[in-house]
Parts: sequence; C-alpha cells; structure tokens
Amino acid sequence: MEELKKQIVSYWSQRAEAFGDQRLREYFDEKHEEWLRELRRYLPDVESGKTRILDVGTGTGFFAFLLAGEGYRVTGIDLTEDMIVKARETAEKLKIFPEFLVMDAEEPSFGEESFDVIVTRNLTWSLPHLKRAYRSWHRLLAPGGILINFDADYCRETPAEHLPEHHAHKALSEGTLREYEAIKGKLRRTQQERPTWDEALLREVGFSDIRVDTSVWERIYARKDEFYNPTPIFTITARA
Repeated sequence: MEELKKQIVSYWSQRAEAFGDQRLREYFDEKHEEWLRELRRYLPDVESGKTRILDVGTGTGFFAFLLAGEGYRVTGIDLTEDMIVKARETAEKLKIFPEFLVMDAEEPSFGEESFDVIVTRNLTWSLPHLKRAYRSWHRLLAPGGILINFDADYCRETPAEHLPEHHAHKALSEGTLREYEAIKGKLRRTQQERPTWDEALLREVGFSDIRVDTSVWERIYARKDEFYNPTPIFTITARA
C-alpha cells in the first residue's frame, strides 16, 4: 500500500470508535430520514432485495444501514479495517446486516456489472487516484446503473482552527487535527476544483447523464447540531 493511503488508514483507524458512535446517533436522529429523502431522489424502487447497492467508503456503515433497512441488497467496503469492525458491531446492535468487506475503494475486487447502484459520502476527496476509482466504479455498474456521490471540496475547506463550535472535528486532539491537515495538503496538490473536476473525470471514463446538485448542503445541514458540516457539500450523479 502506498504511503499516503497508509497515512489515511492510520488517521481513520484512530477515529473509528468515536466516528462510529456519532454515526449511530445520526442513524437515530432526524438525519436518518433527511438522508433517505436525498437518496430516494435517485434510487430505483426496491424490488424484493434485487437492487444491488455498493456503499464505497462505508466507514462504520451509516448509508449501508439506511439502505439495507429499506430492503436493498447492500455491500459496504472500506480500506480501514477498524471501520469495518465497528460497522459489524453496529449491525449486531441494529439487527440489520449488510455485507461489510475491507477493500480498496479505488479498485474494488468485484466482477463487471456487479451492482445497480454505487453510493458514497465524504470519500472521493480522500482518494489519491480519483480517476482510477471512477473508472473502476463504471466497470462495476450494470448498464444504466447510477453512481450517487455526496462530497465536498474538503481539501480547500476552512482550516481546522476556524471551525464553528458545532463540528465533529472540535473533539479531535491537536495531533489528529495536524494529521488531517497534512493529508489534505498532500491531496490538494493532486486535485482540481470540485465538482467541476469530477464532471470531467466521469466523462473521461465513460459515464453519461452527469448531474450536480449544490443545494443538498442547505437541506441536510440547515441545523447547527452535532452533525453539522460547514463545508458546502454537493451531489454528483452519473449513469453507466
């Protein structure tokens, strides 16, 4: 594994326990239904578990649990093993059982056309080789399948010391914050302005019907609660 990926895995390993606890609180919060409303804008109707969804960068499984709870057939993958361990623990608590696997988001080891939908949240900003990931995901989708990507231009966000009071990073140690800023600095050198860059990459690897929604941030983060994210997120969807 390349050094930057090792650093990213180390960072998320440190955060896995607290991150998972916060995502569980989010699951039982109003955010549960708010995120489902956003996802339903793009998802096909449930057909008795026939719709196959891959949650890339699942973390501790928030999206996977939302979607499996709706009846979809869900697999969640993450490169950080501690995140997957926490996701499996949460599955036992919720009695909802998506499949969880440790796997590299840039090159998931599934066969061609294995999924009808790929979803991801707050992942693509942290991928050192985003074009490689988009190409892999296009291969994994069945014809007409959809990619649903919620993300933000985090590498250009406000530095940590200027974050508002209601922000998850406020609880992080100084050392963890420094590591986060160091990762952003390395990734920033490889990225262009988003989501314009994403649109171009998606076209290059064969996606079509690419659409961007920048208003999702106002709907999801209207309240400054413990889940508040001051960095404007976007949704970008594309068809295989």
